[in-house]
Amino acid sequence: MKKMLFVYNPNSGRGLLKPKLSDVLDIFVKSGYEVTVYPTQKYHDAVEKIQNDKEDYDLVVCSGGDGTLDEVVTGMQLRKKQVPVGYIPAGTTNDFATSLNISKDILEAADAAVNGVPFPCDVGMFNTDYFIYIAAFGVFTDVSYETKQSMKNILGHLAYVLEGAKRIFNIPSYRLKITYNGNHVIEDEFIFGMVTNSRSVGGFKGIIGRDVVFDDGEFEVTLVKTPKNAMELNELLGAIVMGQINSDRMYSFRSGAIKFESAEEIPWTLDGEFGGAYDEVVIRNKKQSLRIMVKKETPEKK
Repeated sequence: MKKMLFVYNPNSGRGLLKPKLSDVLDIFVKSGYEVTVYPTQKYHDAVEKIQNDKEDYDLVVCSGGDGTLDEVVTGMQLRKKQVPVGYIPAGTTNDFATSLNISKDILEAADAAVNGVPFPCDVGMFNTDYFIYIAAFGVFTDVSYETKQSMKNILGHLAYVLEGAKRIFNIPSYRLKITYNGNHVIEDEFIFGMVTNSRSVGGFKGIIGRDVVFDDGEFEVTLVKTPKNAMELNELLGAIVMGQINSDRMYSFRSGAIKFESAEEIPWTLDGEFGGAYDEVVIRNKKQSLRIMVKKETPEKK
């Protein structure tokens, strides 16, 4: 029989997986897999499990939120033998699943994980760490990892909005030098920046730009300049709500390698989890470094 490692986060989202766990395992076994089940116990547990497990698996499937997927992808990148990864989204936001048209229905996603096709997807390197769909700094980026899981489970997206609203009048600003595409340089002040490979961020679509492609070796980069007054702030918030790029308030470009330099250490988030604070960050795209299982039709390139 083929061998599968199934890693799931028992604390993700609203506990959507638990009542369907038996049905999910039944789908796996009926598809010809001998399944090893591993519920994660602590932060970074999935990274260690996948990196260090010596078993010769044919497929690794994970269930949880974006943070769980991030850990599984990181563990796979650190593992000598790369195998396809299946994903059953069970978190609060599930940005990456939304982008790849992976069903939020637990059983449909389980079926795609074993009966779909592997899609070669880009992975991000953040200094020596990894991320799957977003590296970001600035306003609201700490909301995801500072919002309590119990609050996320009850309120969903509203939890993020409420947590973010607390700090709208205390926005930090960072002076940065940004180098991309070899010799292009930007020096300015920013309240927010993100390097993404996703059509959805924080559950909202359209704020990254159009024509997002997941296997082209390039990220979409969005940088929001520090508003100088209330009018500029209102213009900026209006553009974000409408899902539009305001060229007077933002920089938007694509690149496979970006360097960020600052006089102070800036905290970053990677796939919704705290990624550390740095005064220098180099982000590189590892083109088609991950094979993720999707339904028979590949994700639309639109």
